Amino acid sequence: MTADETSSTDNQLQDEGSDIAALETQFDIVRYMRRKCEEYGLKFFIVFNLPGFEAEKLSAYSIVSNWPQEILAKYDALRMVRHSAGIRKLRLTTVPFTYDMREWIGESSEQADFTELLDMMTNHGMLVGHFFPVHDALGNRGAVVWGGEGPTLARDDRLMLQMISVHLFNRLAEIGAAWKSGQVVLTEREIQCLSWTAAGKTSLEIAEILGLSEHTVNHYLNQVTRKLEAVNRTQAVVKAIRRGLIA
Repeated sequence: MTADETSSTDNQLQDEGSDIAALETQFDIVRYMRRKCEEYGLKFFIVFNLPGFEAEKLSAYSIVSNWPQEILAKYDALRMVRHSAGIRKLRLTTVPFTYDMREWIGESSEQADFTELLDMMTNHGMLVGHFFPVHDALGNRGAVVWGGEGPTLARDDRLMLQMISVHLFNRLAEIGAAWKSGQVVLTEREIQCLSWTAAGKTSLEIAEILGLSEHTVNHYLNQVTRKLEAVNRTQAVVKAIRRGLIA
């Protein structure tokens, strides 16, 4: 690598670090990671805290993800977090690695049949996972996994994604700390809209119940989602229930 190439890479690293530091919410991070997927020819990502040996569901440790819901649900139903060769390796190394998902599930299949999960992942194009072990400033361990169909990453792309993954995990930790210490105040209308969402009502149904327009209901729900730093309405409902904001 020439001096000019080294300088260009250093500048790119600094720019990415600055961009990540400016992200304010989990939703911002999800949008950023979607852009990186497009840039590097990837499709999926998941950021999670490293599960303990007693863990049964990856979703309980997931921080942000764009995995298809059906795949995450199947993964949890099979308790893959206990069988995963990838999770086992994350406990043993701090060096990034790549798994062909077909081999990964094959190595995990000594005691169970994961054919259906493999078929689902294949249909969605989740053929390869690039695992980046990370930790935050307090030493909490986790991983950022980028997935897609391509079997390899160029050396420079791998180095860049490794740096991005480290910064993302630490930024998520900072945002999480702020979220835990921050006080979220919802208006009466926001609480009503979110409560009816938790009851399974659509925006149109909520509008009819509350005598509002569907546009106004969507506005309230978008406000709530931003206030709770949630990725979507479903996550907003979960966070609101945990905080005692809705029953």
